[in-house]
Amino acid sequence: NPARLKGHLDALLPKVSKIKRVQHFPALPFQELPDFMKRLATKHSVSALGLGFLILTAARTGEVLGARWSEIDLQARTWVLPAERMKAQKEHRVPLSDPAMHILERLPPHRRSDEPVFKNINNGKALSNGAFLKVLKSMDYDHVTPHGFRSSFADWATEGGVKYPTDTVELA
Repeated sequence: NPARLKGHLDALLPKVSKIKRVQHFPALPFQELPDFMKRLATKHSVSALGLGFLILTAARTGEVLGARWSEIDLQARTWVLPAERMKAQKEHRVPLSDPAMHILERLPPHRRSDEPVFKNINNGKALSNGAFLKVLKSMDYDHVTPHGFRSSFADWATEGGVKYPTDTVELA
């Protein structure tokens, strides 16, 4: 039988790898985001500002934690992430909304281009991976993750009032 796998097709076809399951991160329903953002705005820590920036830019945690002032153009209102810091290895330009700009304006004014945008005020280093989780826990939102806000964004963009094409949402 030429269609049998063992002893025939297994030699002709590439090996079948196990399907990797997509891991979904716990997300906040987008309908709850306005109230969440109001509560987050009452927090004045650098970690809370960073979490707000993450949400407003639909960025990954590592992208925000690794952000440097050299990537931010305050005049052009853009954040340009270099290819080497992106999962897809392509430069990514993020337009900065008024609320995102307001977050940047609330950060300490003494900044060098190589400094982290969101840094620990005690040691000047970039915030740790747990910084945003700590903010969420302090607000009794430990049932969601920072990465889950990307899903909240995607749900809003595809199911909210204006329905954007999936490809556009992925690019954002």
